[in-house]
Amino acid sequence: MLTLRRHFALLVVLLLLAIAPPGPVGADGGGGQGAITNPGKPEDPQYTTAVKAIKAKEYGKAIPLLEGVVSRDEKNADAYNWLAYATRKHGNPTASLPLYQKALAIDPKHKGAHEYIGEAYLMLDNLPKAKEHLSTLSSLCPITCGEYRDLKRAVETYEKSGGKSKPTAASW
Repeated sequence: MLTLRRHFALLVVLLLLAIAPPGPVGADGGGGQGAITNPGKPEDPQYTTAVKAIKAKEYGKAIPLLEGVVSRDEKNADAYNWLAYATRKHGNPTASLPLYQKALAIDPKHKGAHEYIGEAYLMLDNLPKAKEHLSTLSSLCPITCGEYRDLKRAVETYEKSGGKSKPTAASW
């Protein structure tokens, strides 16, 4: 049985893990996990340019750049996630699904991809699939993470509106 002191120490560790700052690669916007896919490999300049374009909401500019990145590095889950994100935000949630699925095939624990594929499913009125990814995020986050909270909020908004309020290319 854990003592009170051990419970407190465990709680402090979990809280520190939950609020730790993200890593160097794309922790916002496109939902990159904040981890470098290949730590010893220099970052692709097209990837960097594409992420900047996404942050500037220039999704059409980012798409061909990221297509080039994934053609050279087909194991880059973050690049697939960003490509899917840009594709969805550019107005094509259907085309984003296989790209998110590719990111998740490479990294099944990619929290950003789970959040954003869930939003894509809401855009396409597929609440059960969105909830599947919400459930996966719940198991991936020791204490709720931003990706879980954001998708949960999107699902709740969708449900409360009877499916009338859903993510759009311009929002969420």
